[in-house]
Amino acid sequence: MRGIWLASGLLFLALGGLGVVLPVLPTTPFLLVAAACFARSSPRLHGWLTAHPLFGPPIRDWQVHGAIRPRAKALAVSMMGLVFLASLIAGLPWKLLLAQGLLIGLGAAFVLSRPSGPRC
Repeated sequence: MRGIWLASGLLFLALGGLGVVLPVLPTTPFLLVAAACFARSSPRLHGWLTAHPLFGPPIRDWQVHGAIRPRAKALAVSMMGLVFLASLIAGLPWKLLLAQGLLIGLGAAFVLSRPSGPRC
């Protein structure tokens, strides 16, 4: 089972890495899943990821406080809005826009409902 957790962690770490350079692919959620997988498979990789100067703080904020920093909240909700706007401009069918709008609304509500954390 440990090998499956490790492979999953590496996969999600790679997806998170892609999210750094691809604007439509989120980084932090993939890194949170990677950290959870590494916690079950590799204490060394888990420690490296949570101590990383760039990726560690948001992961620790989530693990300790269930928090998302205000800047990350603003970026996430802005990107959701831009994706929906692009869908409107592309002229997607109204049923697809309705489904997308509902899902984006739920995602935005979740992100905005999280605490901002003590260091944010």
